[in-house]
Amino acid sequence: MFDKLDNALRFQQEAINLRAERQQVLANNIANADTPNFKARDFDFRAELNRVMEQGRSESSGGLSLARTSARHIPGQAGGGAGVRDLLYRMPDQPSLDGNTVDMDRERSAFADNSLRYQADVTFVSRKIQGLKKAMQSE
Repeated sequence: MFDKLDNALRFQQEAINLRAERQQVLANNIANADTPNFKARDFDFRAELNRVMEQGRSESSGGLSLARTSARHIPGQAGGGAGVRDLLYRMPDQPSLDGNTVDMDRERSAFADNSLRYQADVTFVSRKIQGLKKAMQSE
C-alpha cells in the first residue's frame, strides 16, 4: 500500500525538490547581480524533471563527494550542490561592461514564477494527502 502512495506522490515530490533547487540558483543570480564577471545560471526544469523521473535520484545527488587521501579520514559530503546535472549559462539580452550577465528583470520574474509554481506543487500534494486521508477514514 505504501508503494502505491509513494508512486502517487513521487512526481510532485521530485517537482518540489527541483523547484527548491532552482530557487537557490535564481537567488544566487540575484545575490550576484553586482559582481563583475558573474555569469547567470539556470537549468531546464522540464528536462531535469524528466531525467529524475526516468533515472531517479542517485545517493550522491545531495552534494559533491569529497576525496579521501587516507583510510583514516572521515567520509563526508560537501554542502550545497544540487542534484541538477546541467546548470546552463544564461545568454544576456544586453551585455554589461563588467561582464556580468544577470538581468534583474528576468531573474525577478523567474524567481516569482518559480515561487508560485513551488507553492502550487505544495498545495497539490497537501490536497492529495487530505483526499487520501478522507478516503481512509471510516464514516
